[in-house]
Amino acid sequence: MRYELYYWPSIQGRGEFVRMALEEAGADYVDVARCKGGMDAMLRLLDGKRVARPSYAPPFLKAGRLLIGQTANILLYLGSRHRLAPADEPGRLWAHQLQLTIADLVVEAHDTHHPIAGGLYYEDQRREAKRRAGDFLAQRAPKFLGYFERVLERNSKGEKHLVGARLTYPDLSLFQIVAGLRYAFPRAMRRLDRKHWRVAALHDRVAERPRIAAYLASDRRLPFNEQGIFRHYPELDAD
Repeated sequence: MRYELYYWPSIQGRGEFVRMALEEAGADYVDVARCKGGMDAMLRLLDGKRVARPSYAPPFLKAGRLLIGQTANILLYLGSRHRLAPADEPGRLWAHQLQLTIADLVVEAHDTHHPIAGGLYYEDQRREAKRRAGDFLAQRAPKFLGYFERVLERNSKGEKHLVGARLTYPDLSLFQIVAGLRYAFPRAMRRLDRKHWRVAALHDRVAERPRIAAYLASDRRLPFNEQGIFRHYPELDAD
């Protein structure tokens, strides 16, 4: 089966968490909105007129007759079908719980540069963004990263993965979190990486996996930019 991934064509965003899983699985997929006519196709599915169960927003994944929305929900589906999640129900729920926690972190990272409203330009909320980013780097990012550091430390199957003894989709998503934070806040992340060395090491291991390494070196991997979730504004970065 060939999957159809629907997401905005010029940013990594939340779609990147799904791309990472598809790439690691070696799945056959097409990034629809990056193809000719793809944006129109995505918008037709979003308006919901001919869709019984429309998604609120991208990303969403077409898998046969299924149309699945929400990043964590898509990964829950892919994880069980491509050996990127545990086979037992408690393990699957634990992986899903970790992914939902990652989703919370994604929202807070985005709000460092858009603390007032997503519809306003960054320049319209620069002062508020500076305050929000300062709190994020001092309080929230260490709390989230510290949590994942403890999860790695307490994994009875070893510290290399978040869940069990082998890679699961939350590992891939945590890689993306670290990569994004390093892009957005390079100065601050030098300090945070040293303190959360298990998380940093997981990032490096994921980057070395053959399929992920090939993906990162390809043009399928969109570069970070100042339109996505993780944006580098030097005035928001603190060491």
